[in-house]
Amino acid sequence: MSIDEHTIELAGSPVFYRSAPAGETPPPALFVHSLPTSSADFGELLATAGGVAVDLPGFGRSGKGGHLDYSLDGHVAFLERFLEAAGLPRVALVGHGWGGAVSLLLACRRPERVTALTVVAPLPLLPGFAYPAIARWLRRPALGEVLMGSITRRMLARGLRAAAADDAVWPQARVDAVWDQLDQGTQRAILRALRSAGPTDLESASAELEAMRRAVTIVWGEADPWLAPRFADAYAARLPDATVRRVPGAGHWPWLQRPEVAEELARFARDAA
Repeated sequence: MSIDEHTIELAGSPVFYRSAPAGETPPPALFVHSLPTSSADFGELLATAGGVAVDLPGFGRSGKGGHLDYSLDGHVAFLERFLEAAGLPRVALVGHGWGGAVSLLLACRRPERVTALTVVAPLPLLPGFAYPAIARWLRRPALGEVLMGSITRRMLARGLRAAAADDAVWPQARVDAVWDQLDQGTQRAILRALRSAGPTDLESASAELEAMRRAVTIVWGEADPWLAPRFADAYAARLPDATVRRVPGAGHWPWLQRPEVAEELARFARDAA
């Protein structure tokens, strides 16, 4: 299935997204990526199942202006505007990491816009969460800027491969694509995103989870070193209707590592159509 690329303008800033047809209807599945990557994470899923994958502000090929809001709330508001602009009144959401938390909040706040929801290792909007060491350092003023500016291509590759728990998930070409987009704008977006979402902020957001009106499938790699798999069960305990799918041996991007997980997500997107 061919993948089309689009750039539109929202509030004076460019927004890039990928799409692939899904039958006779507009693409109903919306894939929302995590940090520090982009909608490219979902290229294979789009080609298989169809749908839309958007670059969040600050990432990939979307706008990265200093005036943009890179917080969870800012990205939720962005998705609401994007759905209107892209002519998608209702979507099935697949969100990963940071994008998983954004997807959960969107579904809680605008349930009429979300038909179904799957989240993969979503950032924990829950008590007891602590960022991994690298994120804690990046959250610190001044030190974060120095650390971010010192990242090299080799360091990026090492970090992504360690998080994936399988070097093959991040071949050099995929690493290079992320590196090419890790410019000053994306570096700023990462710092602002992390600093806007401290543990207290995330725990406060957890109060919204009880408003969820949709069944939620939670997918989590059991070897994810960034976001502890125990939060899969913690999420399930807070959400009214949740199913947990643990993936043994998989890291932070389980659908890139395990073909059966990719097929499950693709089937979710196709069934939503």
